[in-house]
Amino acid sequence: MEKIMQYVWQHRLWRSEDMTTTDGRRVRVLDPGMLNTDQGPDFFNAKVEIDGHTWVGNIEMHVRATDWRRHGHDKDKAYDSVILHVVEKDDAPVYRTNGERIPQLVLQVSPRFNESLSSLLNARTELPCAGSLSTLPRLVVTEWVQALAFERLHGKVGRIADIHAATHGNWEEVCYITLARNLGFGVNGDAMERLARRTPLRLLHKHSDSLFQIEALLFGQAGMLEGRNALTDRYSEQLTREYAFLSNKFSLSPMEGELWKLFRMRPQNFPYRRIALLAHYIEGSFSLMQALLDAPDEKALRELFRVELDGYWATHYSLGKESNMTTHALSESSIDIILINTVAPLYYAYGEINGNYDYIDRAVALLESLRPEKNSIVAAFASAGIKADDALTTQSLIQLKREYCEARKCIYCRFGHRLLSTAAHTK
Repeated sequence: MEKIMQYVWQHRLWRSEDMTTTDGRRVRVLDPGMLNTDQGPDFFNAKVEIDGHTWVGNIEMHVRATDWRRHGHDKDKAYDSVILHVVEKDDAPVYRTNGERIPQLVLQVSPRFNESLSSLLNARTELPCAGSLSTLPRLVVTEWVQALAFERLHGKVGRIADIHAATHGNWEEVCYITLARNLGFGVNGDAMERLARRTPLRLLHKHSDSLFQIEALLFGQAGMLEGRNALTDRYSEQLTREYAFLSNKFSLSPMEGELWKLFRMRPQNFPYRRIALLAHYIEGSFSLMQALLDAPDEKALRELFRVELDGYWATHYSLGKESNMTTHALSESSIDIILINTVAPLYYAYGEINGNYDYIDRAVALLESLRPEKNSIVAAFASAGIKADDALTTQSLIQLKREYCEARKCIYCRFGHRLLSTAAHTK
């Protein structure tokens, strides 16, 4: 509740400018101050006028006035600079450490604000404000959608920057781990990243001239050659023997095979084929990052991922399970996802870390050129009146849904803020 009070105070959403302290003195807020997210009073350097006298100092907020004493502020000199105590319920006067009484204000908001806030926070619909999105000014929608696109992109870039630091600036290793994660397509993303981190390129490069040994290492490290994952066709038996030799040579241990998810997944999306694709890129030495940097356009990028699996994986979707299926490792829609989640963030991170803004521009241009994603989130926003024309916009909507709507962070969302602000100033 205090965060809601802070939000109201920060954005001046109280009921009217005509406010009085609990002892009847007129209050006018000249500057609500700066929100403090650390220890100490809630707002620094506020400026308020009380009965014509201007005070400059800090603001502290509590649901109940008695929380002042319960939190020990009456004995803490750090709170002596508080010039106004703002509360929801006035149930006691408050004092500084020297015994001086601090002016106290009961914060009041419009009933419409409370109704609107309750409606948003308690909505059972997928999008809390779906019914009101169409009423928002187009400029508000456009600016927030653009900001969300970069918020999501920066989140991915942050992950890549962490990998870059952990791999001592080895961009091919960064690309390898990032690609591996995204080949998991969400469901097996964590498992694929764990596999890549557990099986570094420096180990795989020792055997880059042998696709068979690369597959033995990857499938063995994935825990797919033992326990419930162990199968008995000839190729899987060969992989098992080769991994036993290599794991003993390099003191390797496999990850838990139970981490892989196959339930309700189409065979062409099984992680076995994704690992086989990863092995394809490692054969002959992994150099995908350089290829991405050198690619002149989207068409060239697509060609890098239009890979056909041959040999064993041309006819199998899992170890020991044969099937008549396409040899294409990735569908065109899957390539779209790889370009969105792997290539664009790698471009942006590379440009940001190296100070090469051409790659930052290329990242944004790539997302703007790609067709919009098709998923339930995009469909929900389209029904509510916000349609996406490209992948940059769909990434924005995914960010909005996952980071704000699902968490009910409506007061931090520009759409929610606009609706709440309107309600607060409606009589």
